[in-house]
Amino acid sequence: MSRLIPASAHVLPAVTESTPSLIQSTCAYCGVGCGIDIGVADGKAMSLVGSVDHPANYGRLCVKGSNLLNTIDLTNRLLVPEISGEQVSWQQATDHVANKFSDIIKKHGKDAVAFYVSGQLLTEDYYLANKLMKGYIGSGNIDTNSRLCMSSAVSAYKRAFGEDVVPCTYEDLEQTELLLLTGSNAAWTHPVLYQRIERAKKINPLMKVVVIDPRKTATCELADNFVQLKAGTDGAFFNGLLNYLAENGGLDADYIDEFTEGFEETLKEAAIWSIANVAEYCQVSVAELTAVYQLFCQSKSAVTFYSMGINQSSSGVDKCQSIINCHLASGKIAKAGCGPFSITGQPNAMGGREVGGLANQLAAHLDIDNPIHQDKVQRFWQSPTMASKQGAKAVELFDKIASGEIKAVWIMATNPVVSLPDRDKITAALKKCELVVVSDCVEQNDTLAFADVKLPATPWLEKNGTVTNSERRISRQRNAVSPAGQAKHDWQIIRDVAQAMGFDGFDFEDVSDVFKEYTQLTAFENNGERLLDLSGLSQLTEQEYHQLAPIQWPVNEQYPQGCARVYAEGKFNTQSTKAQFIAVSPQLPIQRTSAEFPFLLNSGRMRDQWHTMTRTGKTSKLSAHTDKPYLYLHPKDAKDLAVQDNDMITINAKTGQAITHVKIDNQQRVGECFMPIHWNKSYASHGNVSALYQSIVDPISGQAECKQGAVALSKKIYQQYVSVHTTSDVNLSADFWVKSAAIYGDVYQVALHQPTNDALLWSQKTSGLSGEWLTFQQGEQCYIVCLQAGKLAFLAYFSSGWPEIEPSWLEHVFSTETLAFATIQSLLLGISSEEFNQGKQVCSCFNVGEKTINKAIGQGCSSVDALGEKLQCGTKCGSCKPELASLINQYQAAPIAVITDLAVS
Repeated sequence: MSRLIPASAHVLPAVTESTPSLIQSTCAYCGVGCGIDIGVADGKAMSLVGSVDHPANYGRLCVKGSNLLNTIDLTNRLLVPEISGEQVSWQQATDHVANKFSDIIKKHGKDAVAFYVSGQLLTEDYYLANKLMKGYIGSGNIDTNSRLCMSSAVSAYKRAFGEDVVPCTYEDLEQTELLLLTGSNAAWTHPVLYQRIERAKKINPLMKVVVIDPRKTATCELADNFVQLKAGTDGAFFNGLLNYLAENGGLDADYIDEFTEGFEETLKEAAIWSIANVAEYCQVSVAELTAVYQLFCQSKSAVTFYSMGINQSSSGVDKCQSIINCHLASGKIAKAGCGPFSITGQPNAMGGREVGGLANQLAAHLDIDNPIHQDKVQRFWQSPTMASKQGAKAVELFDKIASGEIKAVWIMATNPVVSLPDRDKITAALKKCELVVVSDCVEQNDTLAFADVKLPATPWLEKNGTVTNSERRISRQRNAVSPAGQAKHDWQIIRDVAQAMGFDGFDFEDVSDVFKEYTQLTAFENNGERLLDLSGLSQLTEQEYHQLAPIQWPVNEQYPQGCARVYAEGKFNTQSTKAQFIAVSPQLPIQRTSAEFPFLLNSGRMRDQWHTMTRTGKTSKLSAHTDKPYLYLHPKDAKDLAVQDNDMITINAKTGQAITHVKIDNQQRVGECFMPIHWNKSYASHGNVSALYQSIVDPISGQAECKQGAVALSKKIYQQYVSVHTTSDVNLSADFWVKSAAIYGDVYQVALHQPTNDALLWSQKTSGLSGEWLTFQQGEQCYIVCLQAGKLAFLAYFSSGWPEIEPSWLEHVFSTETLAFATIQSLLLGISSEEFNQGKQVCSCFNVGEKTINKAIGQGCSSVDALGEKLQCGTKCGSCKPELASLINQYQAAPIAVITDLAVS
């Protein structure tokens, strides 16, 4: 039987106790699946720490997870159902959605409706959405934003192993002799795993880490070797590795002969990729390649850790396959410290894969285009119909909305206007769509602007169910507080709509009922054909479900406590039971540079932000590290474009435009640039990177090519720049703006094509505040202050360049109840107190700035540990440790320059 946690370690769903309680739950962010302990008193979450006994994190949390409780206020919460902007009852909303869907299906057929769901849903939510669409409506038109994250990895695993099974565990990262990180900035995207790797390397100094990436990221601080290849050439790199293994005694002939098929054809294709050919194609040196290839060949164990940099490509499946081929050929798979390890980006992307959240799947790892599997699922569900073909995948789904083939879409817990490529096309599709239903926890975002119906769903902290992390570990996400307002769990909303449509089979009273049915389906007529078998959990009582401890599937009679190591006996889930080699012919990205669009654009995540900032954008701690979107440019490119740090730049592509600040970064390759994915119309007027990518997808997986886009760059000049700091909401009218959170309220950085004639009037209209207004003008600079009862309420600085003032000083001034005359003078002169002058924040946990750190380095702190002892930075969540190491390395490379900077500051 599965492990259960003590009843005292959790509270059942409705939490109203006045005595302090401890809730064990799971973090809401990336696919690591960290356990968290939430202290609750009087129905409120009061504290949060990492669960020391959770095998994913053993008490560690990154800066995002550590700050979860700072993101749970009711600001912008959707609390009541709405139809056409009017609040209605749940009965009205449910009946409206059910009737509209039923009418459209009756008039236009089952494929005229679609669901677009999310890795933010829990497994039970996902399961019911899939059941409703595929087994009762009878269409395959349900897809998920996880299509953008890891669907290429899914297709490659399925092609090679016969089932979408990740063959690795987190312990492999600590047990391996060689770790290749490719297409992943794990230091920022999966910080807890990065810290586990860092610790393992300290314990075993012989462990080697190789980073393969077109951009030198924070992850490289741990690397023994860094291969800065040309973007999009990963397939050639791994084909070259396979060829090197064959030529240098690196093959495991016995493993190949006994457990695999297709090797000869695969090697024939790889044989053309000599080191010289790979070096030329990838634009790296022969020496760099040889060193890494030798490490892989000579190491007894190796893990390749890969993520969106591999998957988000028009040939992503083949890139993933080229990695798998190398592990199969060398026998470095299904044993300790070995394997091709795809890391997911969302908390429940894996759970969605299990229950059929992708348009080309049925639930329980069954195939949608297999009549036997169709019949099996239909008999289990006893449903009136069954999808008999693949539905529309994410990009295609919105194409079909645009063409009118799909006339109704239900979007759940995701923001496709921001995340899908070619923003203008997505917005045009939603404008045209007859019915747009959105279930979400927020009242406004870029996608909700197009919603005909808004359904209030519970967010993290209120949600209750299960998630599955990147190592196949199922964990409970328990609600610590009761749902706010009229919010319902997604599974409840789906259940109610299904029943209103007249469907039987949705009479679930508790979330555990949904979980039980799902687990029973994984076991139904399985007969050992699929590793996804949760029969060992299929008879849990409601109490046992609520006490369920983290466990890795499969969980069945053979593995009652779960199973960490799969495929150890060499038996795979293919028809022949042998793993499949697939020949790969590397392809360059389809979105290529040209004379019109000469720069290659890459995009990805920042350290302290998450997806479209629905949560992380709320807290000043997570905004301080990077408070605005930047375009990162190599110094040579910046010089050619005549731009400097913090200048404005226009980014043009075939599909759209963005305008952002410049960050000069010598870690970029010349001719390539990088922009973060997070900013959207809620936080920036022109900061959405998805507008710059074309709707180009991998032909097998349907995953969009969101790592390579072709753009043109030009310097952007405004006539006036304004820094606005406010304690209240504003009514902002500006040509350009970026918003970030501060402890006291919000900060807006504003740019105007034409200078305002009256800065005071502009400020008063923007703020809507009454109070004591003060102003001081000096040349082109103007300083505006509004005091209410002696306390600072609004501040605006106008200038011909971006005004700069120390954030920590402003936090101090805004928190002061009655400002002294000297402080008001300083505000009106734009001069901050020197004692607060820390520079850019590096450590979010302890608010330690770059200037403070550089000073400590100059005084002799020559290690990250030494900085931690002196300043505390890096001693809590550890997310800043790679950046601390980078600052130390920069000082050691050019100490005089650092000291000079300190003297100037």
